[in-house]
Amino acid sequence: MLLSVPHSGREYPAWLLAQARGGLRTLEPLEDPLIDRLAWRAKGLGLGAVIAQAPRAAIDCNRSPQELDPGIIAMPPDGDPGPRARGGLGLVPGRTPRDGELWRRKVSRDELERRLDEAYRPYHRALAEELARLRQQHGAALLLDCHSMPPRGQPLPRIVLGDRHGRSCGRWLGELARLTCEQAGFSTAFNDPYAGGWIVEQHGRPDEGIHALQIELDRSLYLDAGLRKPGPGFDAAARLLATLARTLGQALLDTCHPTAIAAE
Repeated sequence: MLLSVPHSGREYPAWLLAQARGGLRTLEPLEDPLIDRLAWRAKGLGLGAVIAQAPRAAIDCNRSPQELDPGIIAMPPDGDPGPRARGGLGLVPGRTPRDGELWRRKVSRDELERRLDEAYRPYHRALAEELARLRQQHGAALLLDCHSMPPRGQPLPRIVLGDRHGRSCGRWLGELARLTCEQAGFSTAFNDPYAGGWIVEQHGRPDEGIHALQIELDRSLYLDAGLRKPGPGFDAAARLLATLARTLGQALLDTCHPTAIAAE
């Protein structure tokens, strides 16, 4: 098992804040608040984790390098950048519904390459190398890509799992994840409205023994009313991630190394 946390980076450099029209308050809503801290129980089991330090506002590690908003990147991409980039949430987020345009100027191609070299490419390289190591050591590997979503309220599911509609993860593992969440008391949906992003799409190769599953947690499950600090459900959500990691990891390990039963 390996954890991925791409959207909890809170290290906002001065140069990035200087480019933001509305300052820090307009960039923080792009975060998945405190998901990195929520993963502490799962990490305590001995699992590795790749956690982005760069904020999502600077570069989004869960987007394809081709998801470039021509309104934000000085040189527009070839072809269609995709609906997320057109909506303002591409490789470099450009605007949000609440605050509109985020930046004072476009991002140059040289600056984009610097962000890719310093944050994006090392993140994906770390994921690829660790997953390959786990697969070689154990016969299979599972990446759990951890995110949060805006509060949805009841009766909508509070957790959404995504496997790119079966492309990034074995169906049986996804179903076990859903069952585990529901047995822990969390209403759970699959691939609706979030089917997984670039990370699980890029790294999930179930036919080769490398699975990747995205999980989105309703922020009201673990944060306070202001959605920035831990709330009363924080530990329960942390326990869920640890339970998922233990259950899915053991199940995958059992398929690779089934217990031999001696004939009597």
